[in-house]
Amino acid sequence: MIKQLLTSGLFLFIANVLFAQNKEELLEQEASSIGDKVNDLFVPVVDFFAQIFFWDPVKAVGLEIGADVPIIVVWLVIGAVFFTIRMNFINIRGFKHSLQLVQGKYDDPNDKGEVSHFQALTTALSATVGLGNIASVAVAITIGGPGATFWMIIAGFLGMSTKFTECTLGVKYRTIDENGNVSGGPMYYLTKGLSKRNMAKLGKFLAVVFSVLAILASFGGGNMFQANQAFAQLQGQMSFLEGHGFWFGVGMALLVGVVIIGGIKSIAKVTEKIVPFMAALYVLTALIILAINYAEIPSAFGLIFDSAFSADSMYGGFIGVLLTGFKRASFSNEAGVGSAAIAHAAVKTNEPVSEGFVALLEPFIDTVVICTMTALVIVITGRYTGYELEGAQLTSSAFGSAISWFPIVLSVAVFLFAFSTMISWSYYGLKAWTFIFGDSKSMANAYKVLFMVFIVIGSSSTLSAVMDFSDMMILGMAFPNIIGLYILSKEVRVDLRDYLARVKSGAIKRFK
Repeated sequence: MIKQLLTSGLFLFIANVLFAQNKEELLEQEASSIGDKVNDLFVPVVDFFAQIFFWDPVKAVGLEIGADVPIIVVWLVIGAVFFTIRMNFINIRGFKHSLQLVQGKYDDPNDKGEVSHFQALTTALSATVGLGNIASVAVAITIGGPGATFWMIIAGFLGMSTKFTECTLGVKYRTIDENGNVSGGPMYYLTKGLSKRNMAKLGKFLAVVFSVLAILASFGGGNMFQANQAFAQLQGQMSFLEGHGFWFGVGMALLVGVVIIGGIKSIAKVTEKIVPFMAALYVLTALIILAINYAEIPSAFGLIFDSAFSADSMYGGFIGVLLTGFKRASFSNEAGVGSAAIAHAAVKTNEPVSEGFVALLEPFIDTVVICTMTALVIVITGRYTGYELEGAQLTSSAFGSAISWFPIVLSVAVFLFAFSTMISWSYYGLKAWTFIFGDSKSMANAYKVLFMVFIVIGSSSTLSAVMDFSDMMILGMAFPNIIGLYILSKEVRVDLRDYLARVKSGAIKRFK
């Protein structure tokens, strides 16, 4: 009965949003007024969660260091360092084996699951590679200066170990139903893993908190933020779109709906084509610009390194630059957030540790490689200072200053990256939704329709408060997730040693 009422109410809400006004009224309505209403809704929510996630322990004890120290960033940094040491620097010694797994050299066609190692990697990357690299790098440099890039690289390097840990557990504690459909991620390893340690109540509580945050994050950072930035970028290149955010959102929602109705297999088929192509195009363009300006690369790296340890008060001093880099890197690659473990759980493998190896490549590709290239282009072109631009538009300006036509290509890239991010986050949100409300078809469809409605809202609005909300929800997922990772890290380390021993002895066979 409760589920029926919830579903009925949901569809009434959707009908009210989509059909209450006729086309003429919608066209006349200013996007800013919609944005104001959305912001008014989210401001109190943002203020509430900000007190929790952005609480400053340094100021709480009466110290002033010239920069804010959000507890969530401290939490992520400590976790990344801990797992790097705990797993004996798996981010370095496991790199070669990770590449072999992605190439399919250990793929067994008889393994259970829904997608290949490569598809799982591209699905997870599709949720991180994109606006996080295009916009977050620009935001980091604008706020923290060029030195923030250095700390983004360090955060990406350390985050590889966190990704390894959470994605190994995501596969280990996944569930596979009689139809072969897979469900996994923090919700499952928090409940099952902690239950094995007589912490069932704690595990259930953490899993529910994580699921709620994941659902909200899927509507915010995984949806509204993407739709908003995609529309803003395309609107800047195509004047006929100005003022038509609502209809842009409707069109994008329909495109997303076509893909997400098919589930993870459909999502994987799309992302394995979009992500490698767009990432390659973006990286190739960055390399061309860097090749043209090759003589300036050493000085750009020098500026980044020197600024990383600068006490320049303009950027909040050394601590401010460091925290900015770590915060934007965490938003970009989501290491420690737990989202990627949901996608990797669907992989075809009987060896959970093998997928941990595959997953550790994500922060490397996302942050160490792509974010660094973006930063170098911004620094070399001098767009990081003296320009009234921010986010994706700043990156677009930097690329456009070297290749005049590239902003048009980047607009298409932003759209496709936003599209791939949304379809991946719809899967994350759906798994969290069904964990709480059950996996009936009606409840799954209710989530999918609601997800599409938020695409329309996001593209129609000016979302300053929603962007802050999105940031907090995604980063907030790290609180319950990392608690579970700490508790379960010992068994991951034991499983890792066993796996490596079997690879070395030949017990785990290479098929190619």
